[in-house]
Amino acid sequence: MLIQNSRGGYSFLKGGAAYSAGVVAADGFTIEHVRLAHPVPWRAGFEQVDAHLGAAGRPRAALCAIALRSPAPLSFDGFREFNRGYVEVLKSWDVMADGVNPVARTNVAPELDPPGEPSLYSFACTVPATGTPLSFVVAGAGEVPDGSSDVVCAGETSPDAMAAKARFVLGLIEQRLHGLGAAWNDVAVTNIYSVHDVNALLHSEILPRIGPAAAHGVTWHYSRPPIVSIEYEMDVRGGTRDYHE
Repeated sequence: MLIQNSRGGYSFLKGGAAYSAGVVAADGFTIEHVRLAHPVPWRAGFEQVDAHLGAAGRPRAALCAIALRSPAPLSFDGFREFNRGYVEVLKSWDVMADGVNPVARTNVAPELDPPGEPSLYSFACTVPATGTPLSFVVAGAGEVPDGSSDVVCAGETSPDAMAAKARFVLGLIEQRLHGLGAAWNDVAVTNIYSVHDVNALLHSEILPRIGPAAAHGVTWHYSRPPIVSIEYEMDVRGGTRDYHE
C-alpha cells in the first residue's frame, strides 16, 4: 500500500523496519539523486546529507533514499544489528512517518576495494518542481521474500539457480514499480549487484523482462548483497535528477 508522507513531499511503500520498499515524488515535487565522488563513513555521510538539504532549503523529512557500501556481507543477525543503529539516526532526524520508516535503501558490499566501514555512496531527496515526469526510487531487492529469511535457491549458484534468483528479484522489483504507480517504461536506471556472471542472464532473463527499460542499458556493480546467503540484488529508479558531489 502506498503511504503518503506529506512532510517529505513523497509517498512510499512500506518495507521493513530499516527501509521502505520504494518512494515516489508527490505532485509538485521531483527526486534529486546525489552520488558522492567517494563513499564516506555513513554517520559522517548523514552530516553531508544534512548540509545538502539545508543548502537546498529542504527539511530533513525530504530525505527519501540512501545507498550504502559495506566492508563485507553480514549474517541476518549482523544485518539486523547494524540496522538498529541506522534506524536510530533516522529517528533522531524525525523522518519517520507515523512511526514507519519511509526512506528507501540499497546496501551492498563491493567485492574489490571495499570501504573499511559502512559508508554512504549516494542519497536522494525531494525538491519542488512542476511539469516533471514521474520520479521514483525502488529500494534494493535480493532473492528473499519481503519479511522473510528464506533465500531462493539458498546455497546454490549454478546457472539455473542464478536464473531463478534473477526471475524472483525481477518479479519483486516489478511489484514495487506497480505499487508506486510506475512500470518498466518509466525506468531510466537499472542496477544489478552480484559477483556472479550475469551475461547469460541478460539475454535470457533480465532484458526481456525489463522491456523498454533495456533501451537505457543496465549497470552491473561487482558487489555482493548485504547478507552472506544472498547472491543477486537489483534496484531501479526513474524521472530523477542525477547529480555528483
